[in-house]
Amino acid sequence: MPVNGPTSGTFDVVVIGAGAAGLMCAIAAGRRGRRVLVADHANKVGKKILMSGGGRCNFTNMYSGPENFLSNNPHFAKSALNRYTPWDFIALVEKHRVDYYEKKLGQLFCVQSSKQIVALLLAECEAAGVEVRTHCPVEVKQLGPAHELSSMTGEISCESLVIATGGYSIPKMGATGFGIDLARRLGLAIRPTVAALVPVTLPERKLAQLSDLAGASVDTVTAAGGAGFRENILFTHRGLSGPAVLQASSYWRPGEPMIIDLFPDLDLGAYLREQRALRPRAELRTVLSETLTRRIARRWCELWLPDKPLAELGDREIDQVESRCKTWTVWPDGTEGYRTAEVMLGGIDTDSLSSKTMECRDHPGLYFIGEVVDVTGHLGGHNFQWAWASGHAAGEVA
Repeated sequence: MPVNGPTSGTFDVVVIGAGAAGLMCAIAAGRRGRRVLVADHANKVGKKILMSGGGRCNFTNMYSGPENFLSNNPHFAKSALNRYTPWDFIALVEKHRVDYYEKKLGQLFCVQSSKQIVALLLAECEAAGVEVRTHCPVEVKQLGPAHELSSMTGEISCESLVIATGGYSIPKMGATGFGIDLARRLGLAIRPTVAALVPVTLPERKLAQLSDLAGASVDTVTAAGGAGFRENILFTHRGLSGPAVLQASSYWRPGEPMIIDLFPDLDLGAYLREQRALRPRAELRTVLSETLTRRIARRWCELWLPDKPLAELGDREIDQVESRCKTWTVWPDGTEGYRTAEVMLGGIDTDSLSSKTMECRDHPGLYFIGEVVDVTGHLGGHNFQWAWASGHAAGEVA
């Protein structure tokens, strides 16, 4: 298990997509005695699970709640999240004796390997009598009351059809527009989709100024679109990445800036005036490098700041230093797109779905779960929690 190749026959539930949401839905439905098929076109299940968290899978966040999600309807996710909490998935992890640890901010990772999360999901599927098929692309031929699908070797029918095919993010992992395309065919409203939790790119002129900082990282508060995040940023050969930038990217829109505070714990102006009195001969670059890296401090002084002893800095110059470091304004010219995005922002409008069951209001027995829905989590395990919660909500009724 899973079995390679297409299939045919009659099932109570067919789940298209063997990722986090799809497998959780299949487990919940199978436990109710439903005959369940999970079909995936890829060569293995749970590809995004396997690659997540650097191969250790940030499988949930202990503090995950509705405030950690973006949606045109901020209330939609509450029902599913309240009924399947991080602690429910943690109990499953502990049942299978998977060692885990909190990295920071409630983010839980496997001690050993993300393969353990896929293994426990497949073990639960097997225990629930779920049939999992890879290398099994299917096509939806007709909807309800008996849904008709076709595979390469035959016809499939089912009472409940669950779409768990994800979004456009990381196409090399097999991401497609299957769910969005089906929703459009059915006339469902689609919220605009963009890459989210994604590095941003900078114009060539700005890149030239910062090119030798690639690989350098520093603690910041990075803000965009009215939301700010306290985390590291990472300079790259194409622009900026790191957790703070990835978080802010979900709120950033083309033509808008990101505002970056390189000294989030300091009233920098007051600190520099204090240091001017205590050690007047210290170079500005030296003082800044005690919080920033040497490379970043040197480059800031070369580009924008008066690099001289503190005793020679006037108050107006200190104000200039504070402005350049506390409100560094960056104007991205784009993002790296779905190629490196962790998730897709937007998707099927939640007005089309029941928040309790994830069932399509206009098509009984059809469900959409996970990333394909207009619910997008912050970085740090929240998107997996939405996958578990939305999958479980559908699986309890499908």
